[in-house]
Amino acid sequence: MKKLLFTVTIAVAGFSGIVSAQQDPQYTQWMFNKLIYNPGYAGTSGAICGVAQYRQQWASFPGSPQTIAFAGDMRLPSLPLGVGLNVISDKIGAMNTTFIRGAASYNITKIAGGTLGIGIDVGILQKKINDNWITPEPLLNDPSIPSYNNNPNFNKVTLDLGFGAFYQIPGKFYAGLSSTHLPAQDIKNGSLGYKVSRHYYLMSGYTFQINKWSKLTPNVFYKFDKAASALDLNLTYLWSDMVWVGGTYRPIGDQSFAAMAGFQGKAGTGNAIGYKVGISYDLPGTLGKYSNGSYELILGVCYTPKIRKPTTYINDRYLD
Repeated sequence: MKKLLFTVTIAVAGFSGIVSAQQDPQYTQWMFNKLIYNPGYAGTSGAICGVAQYRQQWASFPGSPQTIAFAGDMRLPSLPLGVGLNVISDKIGAMNTTFIRGAASYNITKIAGGTLGIGIDVGILQKKINDNWITPEPLLNDPSIPSYNNNPNFNKVTLDLGFGAFYQIPGKFYAGLSSTHLPAQDIKNGSLGYKVSRHYYLMSGYTFQINKWSKLTPNVFYKFDKAASALDLNLTYLWSDMVWVGGTYRPIGDQSFAAMAGFQGKAGTGNAIGYKVGISYDLPGTLGKYSNGSYELILGVCYTPKIRKPTTYINDRYLD
């Protein structure tokens, strides 16, 4: 099992001499947490929002990937600017990756009924690899992998930059194009090295009003870098603006399937606070005999400030 885990770690994380690989975490419910992929999203909803997300990949598999993400964004009052912050912790085997990025987006409103956000994010990427991993026997003599008895620790922090453009008509349509890890640095620590690969993302979705109670939203998410690409094709059905169910198919790679369900509602004075709770399950795919599949939990809360209409007076002095 440890040999298999190390082989999977090499394939997913891309570390040894200097290797490129797809490094950003994968989420099934990505459509509910767009800021972690696109800084242009910040502020475009017009609300103050926060999202927490947890993913356990390949459940029951020792050392399997575990990812936690927190994201929040808002539009600054009386300014065409959105700001946001996202923090991601991703662990697989002996490797830990932390992303902390602040986002800023220039919001252009009233474009065909929607808002266009053009933004950047700036922060850090920390990569840590401890020395308790085991090199499988077929690779013991590979010169690009440190020796079995001399596994070095790896702990490096580097600058992280991203750019994105995002357009949305809330509750109707969205489309975004973005890139993360723009510097694409080579990080080295003695005999161990890591290549931070630049990633690109394209996402879009459109909501069809089927009848008074039903909405259907197809979502598309394409991810690629120098090493790999992935495509998520999702279809989500929403009933009475409260309960949703959906399914995702990934035709690239192991052709995996995922199911999702959730609930959303409103609270507070004037229904100013909206919330949603969701869960998803990915079928185990090619690792079926080792894993019970992957699951994911998400919790989101948004506060929509009440828009105050300007008040005018006949006589400014007496406020008539």
